[in-house]
Amino acid sequence: MTSLLFSPFNCRGITFRNRVGVAPMCQYSSQDGLPNAWHMVHLGSRAVGGAGLVLFEAAAVCAEGRISPADLGLWNQNQADALRAIIEFIHEQGAVAGVQLAHSGRKGSTQVPWVGRAAVSVEQGGWEPMGPSALRFNSDYPLPREMTRADIDQTIDHFGASARLARSAGFQTLELHMGHGYLVHEFLSPLSNHREDDYGGDFENRIRLAVEIARTVRAEWPKELPLFVRLSATDWVEKGWDIDQSIQLAKVLGTVGVDLIDCSSGSIVPGSRGPQAPGFQVPLAAAVRAEAGIPTAAVGLITQARQAEDILIQDKADLVLLARQLLVDPYWPLRAQAELDGETSQWPIQYERAVNSNAKS
Repeated sequence: MTSLLFSPFNCRGITFRNRVGVAPMCQYSSQDGLPNAWHMVHLGSRAVGGAGLVLFEAAAVCAEGRISPADLGLWNQNQADALRAIIEFIHEQGAVAGVQLAHSGRKGSTQVPWVGRAAVSVEQGGWEPMGPSALRFNSDYPLPREMTRADIDQTIDHFGASARLARSAGFQTLELHMGHGYLVHEFLSPLSNHREDDYGGDFENRIRLAVEIARTVRAEWPKELPLFVRLSATDWVEKGWDIDQSIQLAKVLGTVGVDLIDCSSGSIVPGSRGPQAPGFQVPLAAAVRAEAGIPTAAVGLITQARQAEDILIQDKADLVLLARQLLVDPYWPLRAQAELDGETSQWPIQYERAVNSNAKS
């Protein structure tokens, strides 16, 4: 009997071979936004390892939308062309390749994490970041300038252009990053958005940028291909963005063509993290799914096969995305299927002699 975790998931014109996805994980290993051999091996091995969906890391929609100068980008054709071979390899393994489109906002122009998180000056290859308001993330981060209406319009256009590039590269799924304290989340949360125009203040104004980006990207993205959104479903801070607002936003996003909400949380201000316990974000995915009537993905400290299966059995989410667990074990999906179903049908043919040998020993 096939487990639910390893049953297909259909979304628009795409069938994911199972419900295990690779969550977007920044590698901070690019130059000029270009992927390289590291990305081929890193992402390709997760497809070989049995995941149904491989989401590439956050790809900046413009150079100033990167978190660090070493971020992946998708703002020009050279980047799209360089991604194509990786995408084709992933598809050859039976997985779906997707990419997360992102803008860092006030959290941009910073060092790669293994160096620190201090600001990178213009002289060092950085830039002046921007955000809804001129508020630093913390004292180590650069001071952003408050975005003008022209900046907002241009950012929306950048997301649309990146969607076109994603299609030309061969991606079959898009995710819009609207969480983790980056630009769109900064507009959503009253903790970071102090504007007094049409993009700040009440709920309808704070979600305006998110909705306009989703609508623009949906118009550029083929109708037969899925569009996901990652939300920080709560800030975990009083008077911040919360689950009730996420549910309401999810309902609106569904009306403009978003197919699934990837439910993460936190990171809008320093210390805004939830309880770091196994599956701590799953209730957020369950609430959005039940109350907004839209499919969701659960993510965050999901490490065990039975844990992932139970999330689906209990109707708390439709997909399970793994991040750090898949960093340390690219073959987790194959091992999980063997645990749940007693066998796996997805070992690459090149590896079968090892699998068969182990079965006989």
